[in-house]
Amino acid sequence: MAAPASLTRAVRFGLKVAASLAFLAPLITRITMGHAFFLTGRGKLANFDNTVAFFADQNIPFPALNAAFVSRLEFYGGALLVIGLCTRLVAAALASTMVVALLTERAQFFSSWLPETELGPTDISPWVFLIMLTWLVLYGPGVVSLDHWIAKWLGLGTDEEPPEPAGTAT
Repeated sequence: MAAPASLTRAVRFGLKVAASLAFLAPLITRITMGHAFFLTGRGKLANFDNTVAFFADQNIPFPALNAAFVSRLEFYGGALLVIGLCTRLVAAALASTMVVALLTERAQFFSSWLPETELGPTDISPWVFLIMLTWLVLYGPGVVSLDHWIAKWLGLGTDEEPPEPAGTAT
């Protein structure tokens, strides 16, 4: 039994609207994550001795070296995410720091999955950041990014173009 024509038109219209707004998801994710990491990196650099002490307290090896690396990665990587340059590479590097952060607070993270606790997994910010960064690694920066325009300029095929909704191709 075929769907009524009015329902088919409404679904096609909805799919066209969704496809035309698809650029917003990676854009908003990149800007949000980039801004957050830029600010945390800036804070780590401004209070570098405290950052080294915190890393040492967390038993992170080579705390001074790791603090220097992570603070700069967050600061510059955050800025790169905002403009959408080297997005997948930066997101992967920042995701690795979130894995380390989760390992340092693994007891709290694992207990957040238990039904009797007040905190849930989404209350653990490194977990939420890891999810969003993984999404950027896998799906890319979107069409509103320097990565997209550089790839286009170089003649590299980008699979970032929003797909045509099903049933609308001519």
